[in-house]
Amino acid sequence: MQPYFIIEAEEQLDFSIAQFQDHIEQQKALAGLIKRIRESLDLDTIFQTTATEVRRLLNADRVGVFRFYPEKDWEGEFVSEDVAEGWGSAIEQKVYDHCFGEQFAIHYSQGRIQAIADIYAAGLSPCHADILAKFQVRANLVLPLLKNKQLWGLLCIHQCSETRDWKNSEIEFVKIIADHLTVAIQQAEHLNQARYQTEQQKALTGVISRIRESLKLDTIFHTTVVEVRQLLKADRVGIFRFDPKNNWEGEFIYEDVALGFNSAIRDKVYDHCFSENFAPLYRQGRVNAIADIYQHEFKSCYIQILERFQVRANIVAPLLKEGELWGLLCIHQCSGPREWEPSEIEFAYQIAEQLGVALKQDIYLQQVQVQAVELAQVKERTKAMERQKLLAVTVDKIRQSLDIKTIFKTTTEAVRELLKVDRVAIYRFDSNWRGKFVADSFKHGWEPSATVQPLMMPAMSDTDDNNLPRNETFVPISQGDKLWGLLVAYQTSHPRVWKDEEVDLLAQVGVQLGVAIQQGELLQQTKDQATQLAEALKEIKQTQDYLIQGEKMASLGELLAGIAYEINNPVNFILGNLTHMRRYAQQLLQTINIYRANSPDTLSSIQEQVEGLGLDFINEDLPKMLYSMEIGAKRINQIMLSLRNFARADESKLKAVNIHEGLDNTLLILGHRLKANGKYPGIEVVRKYDRLPLVECYIAQLNQVFMNILANSIDTLEQKFANIKQKHLNAGTECPEIPLSICIVTQVIDDSVLVKITDNGLGMPEFVSKRVFEPFFTTKDVGQGAGLGLSISHQIVVEKHKGQIQFKSQLGQGTEFLIQIPIKHRV
Repeated sequence: MQPYFIIEAEEQLDFSIAQFQDHIEQQKALAGLIKRIRESLDLDTIFQTTATEVRRLLNADRVGVFRFYPEKDWEGEFVSEDVAEGWGSAIEQKVYDHCFGEQFAIHYSQGRIQAIADIYAAGLSPCHADILAKFQVRANLVLPLLKNKQLWGLLCIHQCSETRDWKNSEIEFVKIIADHLTVAIQQAEHLNQARYQTEQQKALTGVISRIRESLKLDTIFHTTVVEVRQLLKADRVGIFRFDPKNNWEGEFIYEDVALGFNSAIRDKVYDHCFSENFAPLYRQGRVNAIADIYQHEFKSCYIQILERFQVRANIVAPLLKEGELWGLLCIHQCSGPREWEPSEIEFAYQIAEQLGVALKQDIYLQQVQVQAVELAQVKERTKAMERQKLLAVTVDKIRQSLDIKTIFKTTTEAVRELLKVDRVAIYRFDSNWRGKFVADSFKHGWEPSATVQPLMMPAMSDTDDNNLPRNETFVPISQGDKLWGLLVAYQTSHPRVWKDEEVDLLAQVGVQLGVAIQQGELLQQTKDQATQLAEALKEIKQTQDYLIQGEKMASLGELLAGIAYEINNPVNFILGNLTHMRRYAQQLLQTINIYRANSPDTLSSIQEQVEGLGLDFINEDLPKMLYSMEIGAKRINQIMLSLRNFARADESKLKAVNIHEGLDNTLLILGHRLKANGKYPGIEVVRKYDRLPLVECYIAQLNQVFMNILANSIDTLEQKFANIKQKHLNAGTECPEIPLSICIVTQVIDDSVLVKITDNGLGMPEFVSKRVFEPFFTTKDVGQGAGLGLSISHQIVVEKHKGQIQFKSQLGQGTEFLIQIPIKHRV
């Protein structure tokens, strides 16, 4: 029998070997898990793999990855989990523990690990214990997940079925896993950041490329605001320009704004805080980025300006022109605060730099234009008259056409003859500074190689130090300060030293060629625009004809409505009296029959019966009744006659007519609108007619003019009364009597007739007065009539009758229209 201490030593050895084997197995499992974590860069895959393997290795009830949102006061959620059967899922359940920020956040941020064997015996705060109980947790092991030393989330191991004493080896095992998850989170973040920066750089390159496609500032600014707003997903991007004549006053001249937010264009801004707080920094090229305007100690004047444009967060980058602050590139977030990424701020800076280059290019372009004029003057004064004469001939040939192909052919042939060279070619660059030959002219018997490209170095002249001959020389072809291509001259039959005057001559041709190309392209654009304009005018004409016809139909509708109103009253008048007349006639006939049937002895009784029937009254009233019926019938006849005279459908040709009849007929048609009713007190019409001769005119069309002007006068008088009445209703006071009047004056002036129609209505505001004779212009709402109708009236008076139509209007006082028609029609 072995001694006790030997047996104990063997047992201890066996235990140690078992622990060592467990440790080896644990390390193998750990190594395998770490390998699987590193096999993927996708965080969702990494988290799911970790949760599944850790739960299996530790035999836990739930393993999950929990993510915090510090900006939401430590609210968070489980983004991945693996849970044993029989226990609830924690995925997508928002968790907010108001104790967490106070008690645990700072400790977890320092790398603290929490191991709880029993939540009910750990002395946890009630709110924390309640949250754990919500997920059925009895024991848990929690390790922090950090990103750039900031608390990103937690790795949570839950034991739900019972309490559990966590071993040191288990804690150490999970700690290593948490460290690798931290590395994976940081790597994924770096990868996402790198991808974002790459995409941002590609976007920046694309925007800059599109900005450089044009030399026109208008096009550049428009492209910039649209592209930048789309790329940064901002609510507004604008170009703000300072007025050099006023101290820091300015306005937005270009913008692209999201739907639902106000436009800032042409809104004058003066910020007296600007020169104190921002101007010096912007002059130094500093970019200002604000996440929330209410979290900065800005002066109230600056806050008020930002609120005017609905700005909550912004990036502002200076636009410098020759070292001076020209304006600002403004990126606005209006919907709420926004934390701007450093790459976004850098993006704005780069775009502002490119806009600064564009501003500088604009100066250069103006200088080039000035230099072109000066060059033309120098050419006129040059002593080399023969060379200039030849150049003038060449340039003249170039300018004889605006067709690009013809220009190329003429230029290459003329320059080849001028310089006596083997070949002259035109080479054009593309956007990548590669290119191709687009035209050439070569001497008979000389075959150019398709692979020949111009050498990108200056030509040698006979004054160069090296004085070396070369086979080619070339000059730039520019449009403004943009390099379009090259004009290349080749001498391959023998070496040639290019003289300065030859290179200079070629350069002058290159300048003229650049201008010709620009003019040719401009001509093509003009032709395209002319075609579009012709089509647009055709559509406008069709629309105008349609509206004119529609306006005529609307006027006809008003006439018919008035006629119906006027006919209705006399007809009802006659019908109402006919009933009584029948009754009276029946009574009279009955009396006469009784008188004839009885003997003279009964005459006295018949007289008593007649008196009982009111024979005297009948005898007196019947003539009046018949007269009333006659008046009603004449009224109907008068209305129908007025309608005929107004429309003059059978008199569409030129005819000498009485203007007063046209005015009176128009007033009669509009009579139903002039009379008082329950809505307004009626309109007084004052006629001051002079003795007028018969006027040669198209009376039906002239009646339409009178109708349009009088109808508009009635509209404004009705609106004036409605406005005053509503004002008194709102104030609770009695509305006084309001005089509403239209005055019509006619007179003869020289060889013309003048008709003045004046109302005391609302008058016209300035913006209406400026546009009152424009086609399609109306001050009425949709569905409220055809509008003023004065464009048609102007056409009838001025074009059809060779007359004049003018007006005077004072806001709040009324309007006076003056219509002057020649007595004898002028062809």
